[in-house]
Amino acid sequence: MDTFPAGADAPELTVIVVSYNTRELTLKCLETLHAQTRQTRFRTVVWDNASQDGSAAAIAAAFPQVELVASPENLGFARANNIAAAEARTEWLLLLNPDTEVHDGAVDRLLAFSRANPQAGITGGRTVFPDGSLNIASCWMKITPWSAFCQATGLSALFRGSELFNPEGMGNWARNSVRQVDIVVGCFLMIRRTLWEELGGFDLKYFMYGEEADLCLRAAAKGYRPMITPEAEIMHLVGASYSKRAEKMARVAKARATLIRDHWPRALVSLGLGLMWVWAAGRRAATGGLALLPGGRFDAAAGKWRHVWQARHDWLAGYGEETGR
Repeated sequence: MDTFPAGADAPELTVIVVSYNTRELTLKCLETLHAQTRQTRFRTVVWDNASQDGSAAAIAAAFPQVELVASPENLGFARANNIAAAEARTEWLLLLNPDTEVHDGAVDRLLAFSRANPQAGITGGRTVFPDGSLNIASCWMKITPWSAFCQATGLSALFRGSELFNPEGMGNWARNSVRQVDIVVGCFLMIRRTLWEELGGFDLKYFMYGEEADLCLRAAAKGYRPMITPEAEIMHLVGASYSKRAEKMARVAKARATLIRDHWPRALVSLGLGLMWVWAAGRRAATGGLALLPGGRFDAAAGKWRHVWQARHDWLAGYGEETGR
């Protein structure tokens, strides 16, 4: 447990970092977390998912105050967070990705915002890239029949700045105002521990991607409305521990298919999966055609979408029915 001055109250927040082969990034994450969090009493738990890059040893040496779990196997993001959260006794939990850097007072401000907005249930902040430019992937709106149609037909890609045609990305909103959202991304997600326990944590069938969307949608079903505040800002690289783009796209597609199965009315599930089929077929056909042009400019894109298309039977099936919570 983190140490505090004599007489200080017990920690109010548990910060959980799940790492996998991100040694230098995780060290920087922990450095900025401790340097930039000045008002919140917190403990830090790092769950290392069997990294092969010396992460566990480096973390133990540099941050002896951190509670380190060196797992002998990769349990995935969802299960690791569930196990770590089950041991927490603090009022609040914060999930923080290892490929992040905490900016000035971000955790303090997010906790204050969370306390001031109990109706949110789940809160998050604003994320930027290393150069300071906006990284929109701190939050999303949920998949709907309209958003699935826009994605399948390419309207979301053609009109990214439109909230009408890019509803999941919320158009050109710069994440610079307080706003209710459907999904707070797990890179920087705060939740009261009692709500986490009420929801049963992450659904373990979401081994990678989609778990925070499912969590937020289940919270919304209980009347909560997740929120974002721009006052809490972090840097997030996105996907530092998973760089194979074609495999990542297929996993994201599998998560989306599962979210459709879990959260859409049963009568609309076939429509949603059909639109996903159209999405993949269209991208495969378009990039395959472009790859025929001389110069090889589109070969990589064609290869990525060929992989996604070939894996369609797997990702259309989703992750199955067992929650495993």
